[in-house]
Amino acid sequence: MNYVLKPGDGILFMKVGTHAQETLEDIIARKSKEIEDAGFGMWGYGGNTCHPTSMVQPFAEKFSSEGRTIRLCMHPMESRHFATPARAAQYSSDGRTWQDIPEEIEVRGSRWALLIDNLTRQEFTLPLNQTRVPVGRNLGRLGSRYIRGQADKACLEILPEAEKTNEEDIIHVKIGLVAELKAPYAVFLRGER
Repeated sequence: MNYVLKPGDGILFMKVGTHAQETLEDIIARKSKEIEDAGFGMWGYGGNTCHPTSMVQPFAEKFSSEGRTIRLCMHPMESRHFATPARAAQYSSDGRTWQDIPEEIEVRGSRWALLIDNLTRQEFTLPLNQTRVPVGRNLGRLGSRYIRGQADKACLEILPEAEKTNEEDIIHVKIGLVAELKAPYAVFLRGER
């Protein structure tokens, strides 16, 4: 595997790139400053595969309750996300109780966000055929089968060894950024400021 991840570790895999008219390099610089100034950052995202309360929170709470760190492993890629860079005003871990996003933090063009700490550049290859989905309706599905086509993020668990298949799956992806997830791990966003 590699020095960062070991069997049994939980990761949230995500493809990242240009988002809300901002380059990945600018996002990394801004998120690093947020972590320094506010003690955490919020990494915005959307889509349907990593819903805050039905996927990310149960996944992260399970691994955290076992004393394991959950890492966000990001695969940099070319992206064309040029949506309006509206900044969210509030966040909620349950969709009912809302708090103002700290002034030091900006979450742009997203409906959800991950709470992160320790954002670092780390380059390694993630063997997706050595991961499986540990939560949700795709429970037990091999990561390389899950990350196909339009799937750009997933909650995954590292397996002791790669599973051999005859299918043409995405087997290896390059990771360029890693962050640790912080409780409550994933939140809903609303409003504009």
